[in-house]
Amino acid sequence: MDADFSELRIKMVDGQVRTTDVTDAAILDAMLTVPREAFVDEKRRPLAYIDEDIEIAPPRPGLAARYLMEPSPFAKLVQLADIGARDHVLDVGVGTGYSSAVVSRLAASVVALESDAELAARARTLLAETGHGNVTVAVGKLEEGHKAAAPYDVILIEGAVGQLPETLLAQLREGGRLTVVEGHGNAGVARLYVKNGGSITGRRAFNAAVKPLPGFERTPAFEF
Repeated sequence: MDADFSELRIKMVDGQVRTTDVTDAAILDAMLTVPREAFVDEKRRPLAYIDEDIEIAPPRPGLAARYLMEPSPFAKLVQLADIGARDHVLDVGVGTGYSSAVVSRLAASVVALESDAELAARARTLLAETGHGNVTVAVGKLEEGHKAAAPYDVILIEGAVGQLPETLLAQLREGGRLTVVEGHGNAGVARLYVKNGGSITGRRAFNAAVKPLPGFERTPAFEF
């Protein structure tokens, strides 16, 4: 079965990632190496490499369903962040930890932030089992980031947001980058934010339809 998954990883990278303009060799190698199937439930492992978001936790009282982002937009967001070997990264909304496993192969250290304590426990176990020792799993509200380990060279947000809080942008180091999908469904747009001279500038990068993360809902505007 391991050989089958290895072939599926190659097909995922060649058919879903390379074809969407992801050319960074380090990202391609990381996605060829990290066992994506290990980060989903056993019954969903045959689906681990499809080009769709995969449910990793069903909705529960007070908790929304959670998903593993499909490979292409995930890889494009990581490439957009331009992660270097010395970078300290905050990965927001990691679920079971797949994204942090990939990013840990690009960066010096990763803080994997998760609001769901059950998912965080699974991520901690799976990251240890798969040998990603430079990742620290933290539990807390996603929209608040993890100030204790700030500032960060890179912040990645693993799902679509309705509103990007200033709290996260404030945790960027000078020269730091944040990548995120803003807006839901077909209205989603990936953006890159960069901190230069103490100011934050942002630009549109590409269209992306990914599942939303809880905690980032847009505050309704008052209308007359």
